[in-house]
Amino acid sequence: MPRSRAIQLFTTCPPSYGCVDGSAYRATARDVARWSDRHGVQGILVYTDNGLVDPWLMAQDILGCTERLEPLVAVQPIYMHPYAAAKMVSTLTLLHGRRIWLNMLAGGFKNDLLALGDDTPHDDRYVRTTEYTLIMKGLWAGKAVSFAGKYYRTDKLKLTPTIEPGLTPGILISGSSAAGIEAARAIEATIVQYPKPPEEYAEEALPGLPCGFRVGILARGAADEAWRIAEERFPLDRKGQITHQLAMKVSDSAWHQQLSDLGKAAAQGRSPYWLHPFENYKTFCPYLVGDHATVAAELAGYFRRGFKTLIVDVPRDEADLVHAQKAIQMAEAMARA
Repeated sequence: MPRSRAIQLFTTCPPSYGCVDGSAYRATARDVARWSDRHGVQGILVYTDNGLVDPWLMAQDILGCTERLEPLVAVQPIYMHPYAAAKMVSTLTLLHGRRIWLNMLAGGFKNDLLALGDDTPHDDRYVRTTEYTLIMKGLWAGKAVSFAGKYYRTDKLKLTPTIEPGLTPGILISGSSAAGIEAARAIEATIVQYPKPPEEYAEEALPGLPCGFRVGILARGAADEAWRIAEERFPLDRKGQITHQLAMKVSDSAWHQQLSDLGKAAAQGRSPYWLHPFENYKTFCPYLVGDHATVAAELAGYFRRGFKTLIVDVPRDEADLVHAQKAIQMAEAMARA
């Protein structure tokens, strides 16, 4: 499938939580990458946190088993200096001749940050991420970067290898708070959100700012089939609900609170906007469930409100991606109309 489309589409690499067999996990992650590559997806999000395999090594593996797919690497500033991250990007770009995307983080699990000795307040973490990204962008532009900020200082810092202009990294940033939106503007990034239902947004979600959203998609030819699969994959899990509640108590992320509040207010029944997997601690995004046309109508609502980048949650099999693509194509047509 060609990539010339109005919507930038990314899938998600399976996370390695609970991994006990490295070869089996690697095979699963490679399968998702190959499906994504085969169906013309732009790139694939690779998570990062204290409990996951290293995202840079995972990105290298994905580049090695695909032909065109572009890794979207989640970057936590506390893990490495911006020069090290910038060099990682330029090295992968040189070796593979492909663009690397970065999903810049400011938060994460609060207890992960505290374990690393980081107690930086929420809004200040966005200041740190802004400084971090500006240094990397200057290095990729071939500049000698002298920078004096609150968190980082450099003096005539230069990067080798350099990056060809056509392969300059794409920058996304996760955020729903005012601090996140300000950071996105400062670094000229696409801001990615875990969205509310489309009808709860104004005519344009964030005027003047490139927007993206992350959802799971479970679409099939018939709604009953889609819901049967959804309910089999995400059964009620009391332990997961308790874990979700505990996570809420230690989270200072605006998106986490917003989704939890939406879940409490959600109407019973089969709304295509489904928070059940989030509430049972199976994933961190809403799901859109239903037949192709129903899911497409929801997606079109986001596209009309200015969301032009879509990150789809981990597909369990290739059919998930095939059906999601059908709904996305229908949604693009609806949005144009």
